[in-house]
Amino acid sequence: MGDAQRKDQFRPDPALPKGWYRVVTKDYSGSGFDRGHLVNSEDRTKNDVDNAATFLLTNILPQSPDNNRGVWEELESYSRKLARDGKELYIIAGGNGVGGESSNGMASQLKGKVTVPSTMWKVILVLDAPAKGLAGVNSSTRTIAVIMPNKMGRDKKWQDFCTTVGEVEKLTGYNFFSNVPPDIQKQIESKKEC
Repeated sequence: MGDAQRKDQFRPDPALPKGWYRVVTKDYSGSGFDRGHLVNSEDRTKNDVDNAATFLLTNILPQSPDNNRGVWEELESYSRKLARDGKELYIIAGGNGVGGESSNGMASQLKGKVTVPSTMWKVILVLDAPAKGLAGVNSSTRTIAVIMPNKMGRDKKWQDFCTTVGEVEKLTGYNFFSNVPPDIQKQIESKKEC
C-alpha cells in the first residue's frame, strides 16, 4: 500500500492465451452487476503500475452491488487495517457456482459471455511477524475464511459469513496453504476465526 491513486482503467487482459475470450467492460453494461475486484485496488497503491493491474478484467468478477459495496468491501477494509497494524496477509479469493442476484434480478451469465458466480469466497492467512513467510506459520496462525452469497441484501456483516478454510476447500476443490507442514495446515484450516 502507498499513495498511488485509483486508476479506474478496466480493460481486457492481453496476457490471456490466443483464442480465449477477453472480457470487455461492455459485457457488464446494463447487467446490474458491479465489476468486483478480487485483488482490491486499494490494496495495490504502492505505485501506478500495481494499481492499474488490479483493473485487468481477469481480476474482476460480476458481483451483486450490495455484496461488492457491502460485506465484501468491509472485509477488504478490515484486511487493510490488519496490514497497517503490522500484519502480513496472504489472500486468495474467487467465485463459485453459477447464478447471482443483481439490482436487475438473477442472472447466470452476462451477455452470454461472463459467468456470474452464485457465491464469493476468500481465505486469508494472517502472519504476526512480517517477512518470515512460511517460517512464521504455526498452529496458532490466524486464518479468516468466508463464503458469501452473491446476492442483494445489506443486513449482514462480513463476520456472518465466516467459515473454515477447510470448508472453502470443499467448495472449490483447491488446496490452500499446501506449503505449510501437513499437521499445521490441518490445524489452521479447521479453525473458524473472524
